[in-house]
Amino acid sequence: MLSKRLIACLDVRNGCVVKGVNFEALRTAGDPAALARRYNAEGIDEVVVLDVTATLEGRRAFEATIRAVSGELFIPLTVGGGIRTEADAAAAIDAGADKVGVNSAALADPSLLTRLAARYGSQAVVVAIDAKRQDGRFDVFARSGSASTGRDAVEWAIEAESRGAGEILLTSIDRDGTRAGFDCELNAAVSRAVSIPVIASGGAGTFDHFAEVFTDGRADAALAASVFHYSEHAVADLKRHLLAKGIPVRC
Repeated sequence: MLSKRLIACLDVRNGCVVKGVNFEALRTAGDPAALARRYNAEGIDEVVVLDVTATLEGRRAFEATIRAVSGELFIPLTVGGGIRTEADAAAAIDAGADKVGVNSAALADPSLLTRLAARYGSQAVVVAIDAKRQDGRFDVFARSGSASTGRDAVEWAIEAESRGAGEILLTSIDRDGTRAGFDCELNAAVSRAVSIPVIASGGAGTFDHFAEVFTDGRADAALAASVFHYSEHAVADLKRHLLAKGIPVRC
């Protein structure tokens, strides 16, 4: 079995890390470069930086923030938010990103995933899917979770893989910031449907939540923000907990 990855997420607005609940009520959680430095030292496997207002404001992700964060890391960095074109992706990668995350732009023009994969390789293309339970299914939302697309999350994941995406960042809007646990049903449904890695996001609150999403949710990686930002759960302790449960992680 391949090792499971633990990923720290830095949601950034105006150069500061923020955190909210259900994509709302954002509050400041620290400096992105300082948090990146800490995570790198603590043994996190990867870092994701999401510029949470770039798409809504119609601009690229802040390149200065990307450069500051990448300068602190010796692990993979994914950047998302405001990646609408090949030029936006190039700017993020030139600033130090190893992968780019695409959400609203890919929904509007799925061929963007194919073009990015041809230019950088599928391993550098992450499709971000923000999903919410509605009428018995998982609906995909765009524009930082503010606009329903009417698309089914599983169907969109399958198409995104066929278009060239090499990884899926799957966020449960219902669980975001609640610390009530990942949505294992959502993650399992998407993981069964695709052959590329699925990163579970939204709801981490305890060590056992990670174990559950790796087993019941069939996730390849798990992403969290607040449980790491506020030093409530040391990365090394979490990895020891997962190893004790027979879940392989990178040591």
